Amino acid sequence: LADSIHKKKHTRPTFTGHQIFALEKTFEQTKYLAGPERARLAYSLGMTESQVKVWFQNRRTKWRKKSALEPSSSSQRVGGSGGERAASETEDDEYNKPLDPDSDDEKIRLLLRKHR
Repeated sequence: LADSIHKKKHTRPTFTGHQIFALEKTFEQTKYLAGPERARLAYSLGMTESQVKVWFQNRRTKWRKKSALEPSSSSQRVGGSGGERAASETEDDEYNKPLDPDSDDEKIRLLLRKHR
């Protein structure tokens, strides 16, 4: 009982723009990382393997949700001209572009704020 009083509250890690950029780039190439690749990526980014594993799990969930919501590309073209796109679609395209940690500081800040 005394142990539970002194336990520290778990805090969520905050990843740097560089870490997110590298994780997203890796995710574009492969949706799943095997142990050795995960270990290498974690080491190179100064993260734990567990952090990388959980980041990939969460990112796959987000990717699946987005895929489930998107109509297939063939059905998108059937109904209208290519120039008629909702603002939210354009915003999604912008959101999904890879970020450059050296020049996209503001975008990275907005991205981090959006996911708190």
